[in-house]
Amino acid sequence: MTATHPRTITATPPRALDASRTTATATRVLRQLTHDPRTIALMLLVPCVMLFLLRYVFDGSPRTFDSIGASLLGIFPLITMFLVTSIATLRERTTGTLERLLALPLGKGDLIAGYALAFGTLAIIQSALATGLALWFLGLDVTGSPWLLLLVALLDALLGTALGLFVSAFAASEFQAVQFMPAVIFPQLLLCGLFTPRDDMHPVLEAISDVLPMSYAVDGMNEVLRHTDVTAAFVRDILIVAGCALLVLALGAATLRRRTA
Repeated sequence: MTATHPRTITATPPRALDASRTTATATRVLRQLTHDPRTIALMLLVPCVMLFLLRYVFDGSPRTFDSIGASLLGIFPLITMFLVTSIATLRERTTGTLERLLALPLGKGDLIAGYALAFGTLAIIQSALATGLALWFLGLDVTGSPWLLLLVALLDALLGTALGLFVSAFAASEFQAVQFMPAVIFPQLLLCGLFTPRDDMHPVLEAISDVLPMSYAVDGMNEVLRHTDVTAAFVRDILIVAGCALLVLALGAATLRRRTA
């Protein structure tokens, strides 16, 4: 009599991305955020407060505010979304929530896309509030369409979300997540052309700035500031910012760990 061996049943790994799982993840994250009013305030109000202060710092020189206000309209959301996303994602990992979620039929792509969708929703609200405040209350004078300004601000906030998700994989505590800000954000802030035109920098620094996404975020804002129509440079800038955000999200999914060290 021939012995039969039971077949080993292996679990089918979840598909890389599923709309229902992604939406469920985003809904859960948004529901949790509604119970954290300080985080909501940080994301939605801090960029508006910073723009308000900046406007009246240059109260005697409104043209100065016009020249840098548009750039900061994209930089402030990027920074706040980076901070909040990296800390919130790391908190999920350190509390064991992330490990429990990944034990379910939930792919890494679903998880990253769900977080991006949740924080992206808040980024839309944040960008709309900051843009509306700058244009219609603080008197920011731009030549191009306000909708283009909003588009760049939104892409910048989504880029900050993607960077926050990515660096959270390499931090072991919330303090370490904050420590990534000088390494990831500050060099871009110094080299993006906000303080001096990138053409006037040392050639080495100019070459570095050419590969940093914040440089193109500032360039895109400046295109809206100076031109009435959509220029080829503006299209290039927003495509680069959007492409960098998608690339970083993909890297975040690839480096996401199932267990916390």
